Formats: sequence, C-alpha cells, structure tokens
Amino acid sequence: MGLSFAGCAAATSGYEQPPPPPPPSIAVLVAPPTANIRTGDSLAFTAAVSGTTNTAVTWSVNGTAGGSPTLGTISMNGSYTSPAVLPSPNTISVRATSAASSSASGASNVSLLNPTPILSGITPTSVAAGNFTLTVTGSKFVNGAQVLLGAAPLQTTFNSATQLTANGVANSAGTFAVSVSNPDPGSSSSSNVNLQVTGSTQPSACGSMVPGQGASLGGFLPFPANSLWNTDISTAPVDPKSSAIINFIGGTTGIHADFGAGQYQGSTIGIPYLIVGSQQPPVTINFTAYGSESDPGPMPIPLTAPIEGFPNPGDQHVVVLDNSNCFLYELFGSAVSGNSWNAGAAAIWDLLSNEQRPYTWTSADAAGLPIFPGLVRYDEVSAGQVQHAFRFTLRNSSPAFTPPASHWASTSGGASAAPMGMRMRLKASFDVSGFSAANQVILKALKKYGMIMADNGSNMYLSGTPDGRWDNNDLHNLGLVTTSDFEVIRMTPLYTQNNVPSGTAPQINSFTASANSVAAGTPVTLSWQTTGASYVIVSPAIGAIRTTTVSVSPAQTTTYTLYATNAFGRAMAAVTISVH
Repeated sequence: MGLSFAGCAAATSGYEQPPPPPPPSIAVLVAPPTANIRTGDSLAFTAAVSGTTNTAVTWSVNGTAGGSPTLGTISMNGSYTSPAVLPSPNTISVRATSAASSSASGASNVSLLNPTPILSGITPTSVAAGNFTLTVTGSKFVNGAQVLLGAAPLQTTFNSATQLTANGVANSAGTFAVSVSNPDPGSSSSSNVNLQVTGSTQPSACGSMVPGQGASLGGFLPFPANSLWNTDISTAPVDPKSSAIINFIGGTTGIHADFGAGQYQGSTIGIPYLIVGSQQPPVTINFTAYGSESDPGPMPIPLTAPIEGFPNPGDQHVVVLDNSNCFLYELFGSAVSGNSWNAGAAAIWDLLSNEQRPYTWTSADAAGLPIFPGLVRYDEVSAGQVQHAFRFTLRNSSPAFTPPASHWASTSGGASAAPMGMRMRLKASFDVSGFSAANQVILKALKKYGMIMADNGSNMYLSGTPDGRWDNNDLHNLGLVTTSDFEVIRMTPLYTQNNVPSGTAPQINSFTASANSVAAGTPVTLSWQTTGASYVIVSPAIGAIRTTTVSVSPAQTTTYTLYATNAFGRAMAAVTISVH
C-alpha cells in the first residue's frame, strides 16, 4: 500500500511555536512643547521617556547633534543656549531621541526673538533746544534698533551691538525720556535715561531768506543736513527691482521740466512760492477734503499768495515760507474765501528738524512729503550748485511707500509700479558735458541727490518754480535724458498695509490758562507740557510754535486747542477762556 505524507504534514502544523510578542513601544515627550527665547538666553528642556527602563536621550537642534553656533547649542542634560545673532528663519526645532530606540523621539518648536536692549547711557545728557545728536551706549542692540525721545522715533544709525547714534530735534525745554527699542521679531524696549533740554529754539538761520515771491533763500538749506532730502546718495546701492521699474515706466521716456518762464495755456509754469516775515498776520484755513489728516491753521499765508496754475484747475498748491519762525506752510486745492483760505489739505513743516507726517497721512502732496525742498529753483541753479533731491511724478504708483514718504495714493496694482518716496539717481556714467551750464547743475544734482517720487502725474515730470529768467528752450533739452539713464536706489524699508509702523502718539501732560475768565483784551498766558511731540500748534490765533507758553488776548470767549503731532498720530487738548 502506498504512503502519503501530506496528511502528516498537515497534522504537525498545529504544533508550531507562536511568533514572539513585539518589543515594547518607546515614546519620548519633550517639555515645553513650544517655546520663545531671546537671542543669547538659555532655556532648560526635559525629556520624559516611556516604554523602556533606558531613559537616556541624545539632543539635537534642527537635526544637528548638540546644535551649532548659528542655531544655538544644547547640552547633554537639555540646557539650550540660543545664538548671539538671530538666524533666518527664526524658528528651530529641539529634538530628544531615545538611546534605546533611534526611531523614538520628541521635539519642541522654538521661536527665537531679538534680545531686549539694555541702555546704559547717553552723551551728552543735556542739550539746547533745537537739533541735537546723541551717542547711545549699552548692549544687545540689533540692526534696526530705534532710539526714542519719549514716544517719538529719532533718526537712528546702528554702529554696533553696544552703540547707536541718534539725531533729532527738541522743540521745547524740559526733561525727556530716551529709550531704545529693538525691532520684531519680539520687539521690546529698554529702560529710560533722561535727556535735559534747555533754552528755546532760535530760528535765526531763516533770517537770510528774502521776503518776496520766488525770492532767494540766501544760502539757507531747508531741513538739517542729515535730512533724506539733503543726503548724498551717489554711492547708495541699486534696488534689485530697478530694471523692472525702469521698464515699467518706459525706458525711452525723457525728463520733462515742469517749470519755466512765462505762461502755458494761461498759467504760470511750475509751483510758485512766497517768503514772508513777521509782519504777516495769521490767516484762517478752512478744509474741504482731508481736514482730519491736515495741520490746522492759522497760517501766515497772505490772501494774495500765488496759487499754482491759477486760474486754471489743477493741484492749486500754495507754498509759503516764514523767515521769522522758520516754518514752511503748504496747501493743496487752494482758493481764497473771504478773509480766509479754503484748502483740500494742508501741512506745516519745521524747517529746522526732520519732521515726518504721521504714517499713512497725506500732506499737501500725495506722498505725505513737503513740496518746497524738492523744487528746482532758479536762485540755486544760477548760483551753480543744488544740495538737495528733486520732486518728480509718475503716472502709476503702487499701494506702498518708502521713506521719506508717509502715504500712498495707488493708481496701479502692477508688481513693478513705483511706491511713493521711491528715489531715482542719474547714472554716474551719464555724460553731461554736452548740456548748458544751467542744465549741468540740474543733472549733477540728479547724480548726487536724485529725485523722489512725490505724486501721481505725467511720467518723469520734474518739479520746479516759475521764473522769468528760465530759458524754456534750454530746459527742453533735458528731455534728451531718458528713464533708462536712471537707476532706482534700494528701497528699504518698504511699507505696505501689512507692515506700517505703529507706535505711541504724543501725550499732552497739561494745557492750562493763567486765567479762565477775563475782561476783553486782557493778556492770558497759555502753558503746556507734552511728551513725544514732533511739533505743536495752538489754534486759533497762534499757529505752529516751538515754545511751551504763549500770550493771547481774547476779545470774546474763546476755546484754544493744542495739537501735538508725531509720526504715530496726534493728541489734542482744549482750554476755554471766558470773556466778560
């Protein structure tokens, strides 16, 4: 009989040993699961290992055992020390891996923040009212750190992690808090050091300006030497988008001198200006459009002041400089109304300081800039030297601005449209020798100081003042210089609706009258103290003022309002004097 083994094989299968159980699972939990830490600081992490008796772990930062100087280091016991300089990106991962099983690990995400600055001192500790420069010392300063006078930002230069230089202006005597703020991520501020300001600002520098329409400034240069208007940008880096912006404008578009002698279609050619003196009384300003973003009157603007383009419609700018108090007054959309002015917008500029409009506020110009310092003036050109940038317009602008601008008025969503405040420089290689002496002065200034986009308008229109001494045919030769002969200066910072700076508006600590009820015509002293104000205005009757007191003699019951303004907004306070 034959034998079959198939049945036996099937029978023995029931006696095989079962497979061994799987090894125990191992889990690693790292605490804290998320963390924030400032550069240069330390933070302890702990690892909880379960599923094994071997609780040892190894530590890594972004996959590097023990970390690195760039990302921070971590010790065997989980003590993490962040790097001295903020990396990019500023988020890293701290991981603990089980020694029992390399597949078991746990991680913590860590956001690295800029350090909190430490302010040790300022030099000098006392300055006279007016322009000043401070050397600020301490530690943990980072590039982009901002020195603040009260809440007002000063023009700050980063020298090192232990030293900053700050330039500013003090409009009145008093004791002011100076601090340092490091930028995001993790923006934070130092403690305060006091700056003592003595005396009062003397605007004698403006005394050289000659009263009259289109008159000479007598060598006076509006705004401090370190103003962005007066900055030599001949060696400044070119913006990465320069070529794209030039092509967007149109490389063959020539410069057009939007100024000259005589009239065009019944209007003077250019933006006129007038210099007045202490004899000019203040005049009321009524607003028809942008009053909430305007400086209130009164302003020493005579009703006979020249209006741009009058009587034809247009921007109708009015520009007046006062040689007695050194303020610049500018109106947009202007028209005389009885004994006052109607205006769409108005701005007052302290000619002795680097004042800035509040962020996102307009001025008499779309970019939130002063108009006058950017004009091509005959008195400068004929003297053979211009020491400031020029104002110009483009047809299309983006919803963004770069300093010194504070406002956008977008006409285009194009990626290569220019932001307000964009500065263009005539290339150093451009040969100016074939132009007239007058045009060479203009072109050399375009190489050294450039031109700043200030408004929407015709492409490459260069702003200047009307003057009968201009040679219109010669100015027309500037059209041989085209957009492709320029380059765009690096635009940093660049502000959009997503990153407009925020800060503290001025504070009015007190605003009082020496008497609140008087007979008509009785002198009363108004007094005030502010913190963080770039400039102040008292309305009605007074206007822009640098001191902290003023005498008024109301003829009827009057409410006086104090306006204090800086780059982050405006504060107001009022006091009423009853007349009996």
